[in-house]
Amino acid sequence: MAQFQEFTFDQGADTSIELHLVDKNGAAKNLTGYSVAAKVKKNYADSAGEATSFTTNITSATGGIVVCSLTNAQTAAFRTGKHVYDIELSFNDSSGNTIIERILEGRIQVTPQVT
Repeated sequence: MAQFQEFTFDQGADTSIELHLVDKNGAAKNLTGYSVAAKVKKNYADSAGEATSFTTNITSATGGIVVCSLTNAQTAAFRTGKHVYDIELSFNDSSGNTIIERILEGRIQVTPQVT
């Protein structure tokens, strides 16, 4: 089951989320062979085409570190108020099946910009 976290982003600012993932024993999760995807939308009912994708990078596969980023142009396009997001890991098991695990989900409050 995914963890739930709320964030506040400033409209028109570059922003990123750095995650340090651990396994059930508390050790860094080995992300070798994994990929990560993350999206944000105004609400759950929006179509997939209305979602904004984060740029995602596994910055340390053996250290379990993932970074999800949005540019200032992307956050400037957001309407102020609450949005929803999720972050998922995926990998192919030994049978070639793609396994997807939602690791984080929640709400993002976008605060308005003046400048």
